[in-house]
Amino acid sequence: MIDLDYLNYLEGFLTENRKESFLRVLKNRTKHFTVAVEDVFQMHNASAVMRSCEVFGVQELHVIEERFGKQIDKEIAMGAQKWVDISAYDSAANCLDTLKNRGYQIIATTPHANDCLLEDFDISKPSALFFGTEREGLSDEIIKKADGFLKIPMVGFTESLNISVSAAIVIQNLTNRLRNSDANWQLTEEEILEKRLDWAKKSIKDIKRIEERYYNEF
Repeated sequence: MIDLDYLNYLEGFLTENRKESFLRVLKNRTKHFTVAVEDVFQMHNASAVMRSCEVFGVQELHVIEERFGKQIDKEIAMGAQKWVDISAYDSAANCLDTLKNRGYQIIATTPHANDCLLEDFDISKPSALFFGTEREGLSDEIIKKADGFLKIPMVGFTESLNISVSAAIVIQNLTNRLRNSDANWQLTEEEILEKRLDWAKKSIKDIKRIEERYYNEF
């Protein structure tokens, strides 16, 4: 449970505009859809997917680092994770198991002919959207364990898109449809309080001193 007195204390150091911005953004945040990227070596692509999650209201991003180690962590840590929750995994199996145990269906994005088209995708079920690199796509392990497959309709000669472009198109389409649906897609009250506290702490420069003062006073 969130300590509301502590939250109110920290928010006292924020401007009214900042607090209103938090509430406005959190009204449009969702965990109904979550995004996972597998072995994205190009750092700017991982960062671009993360920004798409943030812009279109997806609260969580999962990064599988099976081949490229902790290098992605350093690049992602350049600021945008301030607003998006990022989880890193050393194997696809760990990521798949975690998301399945949380009740997500695993949706692999691929350009295969028999995949579900983006506009036909059923948005009612909580889904983890997996993206692979343009050159290699998703691993066989993820493809085999996927509950469904999704593709972006394309009418040109090119058969694939850069991962950052694909993710942006898919996330924008699905989250826009989700917000206009009757699905229970918003964060819970407890989740909103958790993010208010997290974002308040990340917005206060001398947070350690402020926390010490609070616990000494109260």
